[in-house]
Amino acid sequence: MKLLIGNRNYSTWSLRPWLVLKHFDIPFEDEVMQLSGPGWREAIAARSPTGKVPVLIDGTLVVPETIAIIEYLADSFPDKPIWPTDRQQRALARAAAAEMHAGFSALRNHAPMNLRASHPGKVDPDSVRGDLHRVETLWGGLLERSGGPYLFGEFCAADAMFAPLATRIRTYDLPVSDVAGRYVEAIYALPAFQDWRNQALQEPWVVDDDEIDVIQGRVAPGTLA
Repeated sequence: MKLLIGNRNYSTWSLRPWLVLKHFDIPFEDEVMQLSGPGWREAIAARSPTGKVPVLIDGTLVVPETIAIIEYLADSFPDKPIWPTDRQQRALARAAAAEMHAGFSALRNHAPMNLRASHPGKVDPDSVRGDLHRVETLWGGLLERSGGPYLFGEFCAADAMFAPLATRIRTYDLPVSDVAGRYVEAIYALPAFQDWRNQALQEPWVVDDDEIDVIQGRVAPGTLA
């Protein structure tokens, strides 16, 4: 089983199924597909039916799209608690994951994931206030119900879906409650996440489209090293 992923420093969608595979000790290998440089789009298109990453390859089966990959893993490894075992909790976890998949566009647009960086104050809180309010409400309710440290007690696919959002809060020092802050720290404490982050910190590549200083015009494209 192989997972095609983008640059670890920036690729939010790649991080999500990778965490599921790693945390639940499912044997796999990964291959990084560059998200910049000459011919990068063509290289991904040659391997991915959607022209995007991540893509899971299992024998002759090619599965694109993060949620589809996670569901395939849950079906393939029913002994792994990828989703909560309780039916009602599982429904809530899937609802949270679907909301993350479709929502929080302000945070996506204004605060791109960048694990190597620390950019406090560079994202206007007003531009993401609505998303932060919703994530506080969602996380707070689920954590109160479960007792934490993860949304449903133990780490599951819903947490994998929200992990990139948690990194945005830390990278840009966004204003959140103590409850949300503790959840961010729980994500960073997860061994699988630490493994991904440590590899991201070693990557030499820069993707200008995901660098806040380029996006906001502080530096010219192609000048970050």
